[in-house]
Amino acid sequence: MHENRSAIERAIDEEQSFVDLAYQALDRQRDYYTERLARVRAQGGGGTPSSASERDSFATHYEDNLIRLRNVENRLVMGRLDHDTEQVTHIGRMTLRGDDQSILLTDWRAPQSELFYQATATHPGGVVRRRHIQTRFRDVTGVEDELLSHAADSSELNLTGEGALMAAMSEARDGKMGDIVATIQAEQDRIIRADANGILVVQGGPGTGKTAVALHRAAFLLYAHRERLSRSGVLIIGPSPVFLRYIDQVLPSLGESDVVSTTIEDLVPGVRATITEPAKVADIKGGEMWAEFAKRAVRHIIQRPLFEPVSFKINGKTVHLTPEMVEDAQRRARRSGKPHNQARDVYARRLVMALAEQLADALETTVENSDWLISDVADSIDARREINLHWMPTSATELLERIYHWPELLERIAPELSDNDRALLRRERGSGLTAADIPIVDELSEHLGEFSSDEQRRRRTAQDAEARQLSDYVAQTMDAMGLGGGIVGTDMLTERVAQSHSSQTLAEHAAADRSWTYGHVVVDEAQELSPMQWRMISRRNPSKSMTIVGDLDQRPAGAPAGGWDHALGALSDFHRVEELTISYRTPATVLDRARTVMEAAGYEVGFVRPARDLEDAMSVTHGGAGELVSLVANAARELDADFGTGRGSIGVITSRALHESVGNTLANASNLNDWTLDRTGSEISARIHVLTAGMSKGLEYDVVVLVEPNEILADGPGDLYVAMTRPTRRLDVVFRSQLPQGF
Repeated sequence: MHENRSAIERAIDEEQSFVDLAYQALDRQRDYYTERLARVRAQGGGGTPSSASERDSFATHYEDNLIRLRNVENRLVMGRLDHDTEQVTHIGRMTLRGDDQSILLTDWRAPQSELFYQATATHPGGVVRRRHIQTRFRDVTGVEDELLSHAADSSELNLTGEGALMAAMSEARDGKMGDIVATIQAEQDRIIRADANGILVVQGGPGTGKTAVALHRAAFLLYAHRERLSRSGVLIIGPSPVFLRYIDQVLPSLGESDVVSTTIEDLVPGVRATITEPAKVADIKGGEMWAEFAKRAVRHIIQRPLFEPVSFKINGKTVHLTPEMVEDAQRRARRSGKPHNQARDVYARRLVMALAEQLADALETTVENSDWLISDVADSIDARREINLHWMPTSATELLERIYHWPELLERIAPELSDNDRALLRRERGSGLTAADIPIVDELSEHLGEFSSDEQRRRRTAQDAEARQLSDYVAQTMDAMGLGGGIVGTDMLTERVAQSHSSQTLAEHAAADRSWTYGHVVVDEAQELSPMQWRMISRRNPSKSMTIVGDLDQRPAGAPAGGWDHALGALSDFHRVEELTISYRTPATVLDRARTVMEAAGYEVGFVRPARDLEDAMSVTHGGAGELVSLVANAARELDADFGTGRGSIGVITSRALHESVGNTLANASNLNDWTLDRTGSEISARIHVLTAGMSKGLEYDVVVLVEPNEILADGPGDLYVAMTRPTRRLDVVFRSQLPQGF
């Protein structure tokens, strides 16, 4: 025993020496960028605009690098490979070079690091030993070896290789998801490093690491395709704001922070869902037929034909607006290929010119000789009114409000809907938007284009003029410097100069621009998205380079008969599916019971192999509010004893109908006052969380207290499956009336 301890101590000392070297290299980089940034800032704000722009660009570059170096401070070094050539490769969060510029630490995403995750005793790939290195900031706290060659010396250290993973699973949850870069398993690594082309669907049961794999894949693609993705960006779509807060430290800890993270409801800038509606109404709005309804709405509601000639006076002369004139102007506007609001200029100019020509004839002159006639027509209140009536500029939200408010408009564009469905959609103007309205707003926006007030149009005109001046300046500069004809074009250089004038990051630019197209999109908890939501996502990624993760069994209504082919709608022709089969989170006892309950309810769920089990992983208690409070208090005290005061998290999951009352019960319990309580999903660092199954999707807790599982089952079988599989340590069930079959 003493001999084994001595070997471990020697291994820790050996790796501590290396870790010290790695941090010295990190500190050198940090000192370099700090000194460079100080120099730039010391130059002040003087000089020419171009020199100021250059200083801003360099300052931003140095600041970004300092942030990246700070984010990888903890657990910088994660492992080591000993090859049969006696070469040693240390694996970490980023690549670092030594004093002689040789590679000291290799980025976990580099091809040379792949064997750290993929090598096995059967297929070692030239690896003799794989070592996991546990650190806390700059101190090595443990090492663990896997010997992959029978010829290797096992006298010093030979542990199982699973200790790092099991240790990570046994740690207390603190409300934030951690990265798994040190414990990525082989099946996860294959998905992380998969080709970026096409749509990769990752199907995985509870606790298989779907979210972690998706985020690490995003970090890998940003590393492997830096040039392309640094210009187009990566979009991450999560199921809820609380989920986004839960994962927000993962990519920064991997050295990547310039991504856009949002929910599907927040994907349209400036448009928010403020009200809720029954699931039946949301289902009506989610069908792909709304793509056709939106097209009809623009064509038949705000691009109206003129049925009878209209006459009015300008400068005392009578002019006539005829149906043929309006039809001709509309046809020209549609042929322009511009969206409605922008094509209006083509339409309006055509009619203004036609009316000006009538006015010129009446005054026995020509428009060419009297260009003031065009202004007179444009200034005429009657002319403006009649022209606008047949091609009205509007916003998507305003048009949708009109459609919901006026039954005859909805019937005109959506005759396929039943009278009952149209009645369910009826809503007063000004009521607000629901989550299911957002994709329809996005669809309408595609046909309408940007809607701007007069002030916004003037500002855009000024911006366009400034952009033209900038482009001219860049072109002249390139000519003077003898540039051009190579790989750097005027457009590219103009874009770089323009970006240097802006304090916004690429992620901020992308998040504010509805028409931005991303180089890659990650969608988490994707199993419940509607066809209209998939259209909205597809629009932001025409290249169809996506990572889609989810579990069809966790849909409220259970898995659809058609699998992912059915769930993905229009994207089904472009996808391939990979499966994660091992649950690292949920104890086997809990996972098996969840499967049994689902089968008893008539729903078969996919098989997932549990990686571990724990004693006393599940309890069932008959009782009401008093028993609920006792279960939560006991769980908090046990976590305090195991992890330290205040550490560890408890999820109290209940049905939608009971959510408020359960929250009130726990908030008023005096013996829970020592611990913070969250009832809204907004305080992710709270100790006790009261949630519905839907609110808990994608999240995990040390202990879950399940309140009235029969009520949750009534919300949907998938909801009960979600709720039962959130714990990492124990599931406590409390019920008053009856339990679902299988418990």
